[in-house]
Amino acid sequence: MMKRITAVLLATLLALGCVGCGWLDEEDEPAGGGGAGASGSAETPKTQQGEANGSQGEPEQGLTLSVNRDTGALSVKRMALADSAHKGDQGKWTIFVYLCGTDLESEDASATDDLIEMCDGATGDGVRFVVETGGAEEWLNDTVDASKLQRYLIENEDIELVDEQKRSGMGREKTLADFLSWGVENYASEHMGVILWNHGGGCITGVCFDETDGDDGLTMRELDGALFSVCSDMDRKFDFIGFDACLMSTLETANILATYANYMVASEETEPGTGWDYVSIGRYLGANPGADAKQLGVVICDSFLESCKEIDDDDLCTLSVVDLSKIDALLVAFNDFAHGMYDSAADTASCADMVRSIGKADNFGGNNRAEGYTNMVDMGGIISACSSYADGAQATLNALKSCIAYSISGSSHKTASGLSMYYPLSVQGSDELSVFSDICPSPYYISFVDRQSQSSVNAGAADDYDDDFWFDDDGNWFWGLLGSWWDDEDYDWDDEDYDWDEYYEDYYDYWGYLDDYEQTGESPLITFSVEPHLDSSGSFWFELDDEGYSYAADVYGVVYELSADGEDLIELGQTYDLNGGWDTGRFADDFDGWWISLPDGQNLAVYIVEDTESYTIYTSPIELNGEETNLRLKLDYDKGTMTIEGAWDGIDECGASSRDIIKLKSGDVITPLYYAYSLETDDEFYYYGWEYTIRGTPEICYDIMEDGDYLYAFCIDDIYGDYYMTDFVYFTVEDGEVYFTED
Repeated sequence: MMKRITAVLLATLLALGCVGCGWLDEEDEPAGGGGAGASGSAETPKTQQGEANGSQGEPEQGLTLSVNRDTGALSVKRMALADSAHKGDQGKWTIFVYLCGTDLESEDASATDDLIEMCDGATGDGVRFVVETGGAEEWLNDTVDASKLQRYLIENEDIELVDEQKRSGMGREKTLADFLSWGVENYASEHMGVILWNHGGGCITGVCFDETDGDDGLTMRELDGALFSVCSDMDRKFDFIGFDACLMSTLETANILATYANYMVASEETEPGTGWDYVSIGRYLGANPGADAKQLGVVICDSFLESCKEIDDDDLCTLSVVDLSKIDALLVAFNDFAHGMYDSAADTASCADMVRSIGKADNFGGNNRAEGYTNMVDMGGIISACSSYADGAQATLNALKSCIAYSISGSSHKTASGLSMYYPLSVQGSDELSVFSDICPSPYYISFVDRQSQSSVNAGAADDYDDDFWFDDDGNWFWGLLGSWWDDEDYDWDDEDYDWDEYYEDYYDYWGYLDDYEQTGESPLITFSVEPHLDSSGSFWFELDDEGYSYAADVYGVVYELSADGEDLIELGQTYDLNGGWDTGRFADDFDGWWISLPDGQNLAVYIVEDTESYTIYTSPIELNGEETNLRLKLDYDKGTMTIEGAWDGIDECGASSRDIIKLKSGDVITPLYYAYSLETDDEFYYYGWEYTIRGTPEICYDIMEDGDYLYAFCIDDIYGDYYMTDFVYFTVEDGEVYFTED
């Protein structure tokens, strides 16, 4: 009861504009205004790599990874930080919170809610939160000014505006660096942590997408640059760096942070909008100011899980405390393992088996047509999937396990290892791969990915592929975009007049082979010993020949409905209702006309998010109360139930993951959406179903399809990202009976 009263009281103070010890109007001058770290209004434009720092010569960095081709072994060198005799207030924790509000605040007041929680939690003299606000078009309280960057001190259940700057994009390297430099200068303490608060999209798109700055976000390289400039000056590591954001517990992120922090706290999966429990965090540190980062990390994880359970949103949750002192050993082990992956993948059959197995590994953030792709796959899953084809799998898994100091996961991610990494389940263009090549910690893993992608473009032909591009003339590879080109005599790092745009263009031209690539739907790699056909018993089936088997990655059924006027095909989605399998290469439909439907009988378009032995998670595009989103559904085989998990917006065009899975309630209106195709013009468009209003408890059905005419085909994905769609067979549903025909 006390927590509720305090939160309500602070909400009232925020609404009235009352902070700290007095009232603040817009005209009032905040304490410390215009102090250290003033950024001004002019911003350095972003280059393709990130933000220019205005200096010439070889870029400074806190990390060097290198591999010599003769040995194949990875060498890791990090900037040395004293990490001893910490200056600042002793016996105290300072948590710097980079609170990029974006639509989480402007639409749902989630950042305001967490400011309230911080005030509730900041009890005792052992903890304080130092917060920078920005990144939102509107703040849903009368205190935070959306037109500025504002800095607040929260301690002893009190909030005070202590500094403000002109508005600058929070997705910019300099903005983060200025805040942390100012914060460390003014509020250093024995223990210090950093929390990046906002949307996350994984290691490719980054974190902290600012809706006032074109939804620009912090890339991994920009995060690296900001932390390098800050930690170089303070000569110590942060106790931890955490992400109250989706999808950021990746190997690539941990590799960068290991130079600047002792621990990372982050989630492999999406996070709900409520995020971390700052009341529990603050009160724990207030009572235990001598706690170390690992102990705090356990509290962050456990309280996060409990808060997810309170809103019935814990099935998908994950959170890990990563011991960054163990990351280098993991990098070395994984590089050796990736060398074996790359070598083995030269054999098509071995490559196919690895790709099929990786496709079954746990992945995060949707990764399907309806919701978009993050291509974040569980690292432990990738290693296990390839364990038969590369030496050192168990040693690499042991190194991974050693990095995870603590973790929690919900029922849908029981096998989550604690760290994900990039794997192209579906490549979203050349930019994605060029970004990954800049942060990939192994030349052999980027070669594995690159050869897969080149094979996609060349219909599987990459026999002459080699990894020379990644190694310089002396046989050395270096981490990062500029990588082994550092030794190229054509590029003079000390030339102040050098055209760096041309340099970057040369690099990015390498990835141009993907620019015009499109899936054909007619992959020539999928071949048959028995062609797909409908036999006399009414079974639709095929059998792959040896070559087709070696190139096939996945098989599923796709179902379409013919519109009532016969002019359009309406896509109903995917099904794994098949007989046969990979032991024989023979696959047959096991389709009986039952489909996931609304209680009013409307069949939903459904796409498979995750398929396991105990459950399948589907997504279905809908409008919810007039807004486009996706309905998350779970078919639990053990319980024999089909349930609605909620509605999730998926991945936006900037690569940011939506945080909230919205729980449905009585009175909500669902309108099914379908991808549709004109039979006359081949135009693609959305087809809208009928409005359905939920009455009482939200329900979903698994029922016989509506009477009508339908089409069924097999879709066979090849190992390089293309697919083969078989000819359709037709079926009619009438009075609960299903009739198949080739005509």
